[in-house]
Amino acid sequence: MERRIIGRMHPVISIKGLTKTYAGGFEALKSVDLDIRRGEIFGLLGPNGAGKTTLINIVCGIVNPSGGTVHVDGYDIVSEFRRTRSRIGLVPQELPTDTFETVVNTLRFSRGMFGKGPDEAHIEHVLKILSLWDKKDSPIMALSGGMKRRVLIAKALSHEPDVLFLDEPTAGVDVELRQDMWNAVELLRSQGVTVILTTHYIEEAEQLADRVGVINHGEIILVEEKNKLMRDLGKKQLMLHLYEELETVPDSLSRFALELSEDGRELTYHYDTRGEHTGITDLIHDLRGAGIRFNDLQTEQSSLEEIFVDLVNKDR
Repeated sequence: MERRIIGRMHPVISIKGLTKTYAGGFEALKSVDLDIRRGEIFGLLGPNGAGKTTLINIVCGIVNPSGGTVHVDGYDIVSEFRRTRSRIGLVPQELPTDTFETVVNTLRFSRGMFGKGPDEAHIEHVLKILSLWDKKDSPIMALSGGMKRRVLIAKALSHEPDVLFLDEPTAGVDVELRQDMWNAVELLRSQGVTVILTTHYIEEAEQLADRVGVINHGEIILVEEKNKLMRDLGKKQLMLHLYEELETVPDSLSRFALELSEDGRELTYHYDTRGEHTGITDLIHDLRGAGIRFNDLQTEQSSLEEIFVDLVNKDR
């Protein structure tokens, strides 16, 4: 008997109080709560050993949870395993063992494993969006590492899942191929596939993700819209290009903690975007009072990587 959580706006994945304790007592996950919205790209970030892969493997039915619940499209992953697993595509970190099987036959077999009937049009569509169509009759062992990783994604899409997990999808892939795969992920999202992405390349999450979750020591420490996260937690720096070389920063400007470049031609001021006052107006006023003139200024925003490192360091 199916017990489906339904609702007009229910998340495609709903995780409540999820725990995982391995033999020996190691707690890989500690009461994780997380909802993934339908049709979004969600970036799951965390250092090695944080619990990212354990979380994914539990949702995909590869690892049994110790406690808590997970629902996929309203179905429980334990009591309704077949229903949930058929809705998920998983691209693991590890590349498969080399095989003589061709690309297209690999997809056909994978589709059949999920009980799906033949659909050559769908197989062709998947191979084309991943730029694999011209390799369809090639044995997998003859492909490059980057192409093999694309085949993994194609296999995961062969049974038309609603949700796609990408666990370090571009590890070991060259920059050009990485950009191609980013484009493919964005295309999948435009076609209604929900994508959950774990990555060591922070720029990957910065480029693709709608929301970002940070996990550390088995706990979710933050979930936020990516743009809001960068706006709220990001710090900015103001660079002032000086008319004349400066030997040292005057004591009258010490409260601004300015950094002077080695050539004495640039001052850098760091300020917090969350602050009520940035202090820029006061800085410019005091610069004039000190007789320091500048001919140009520019600002830079913290990257997602800098924010991530700050969050993880604070959680230690």
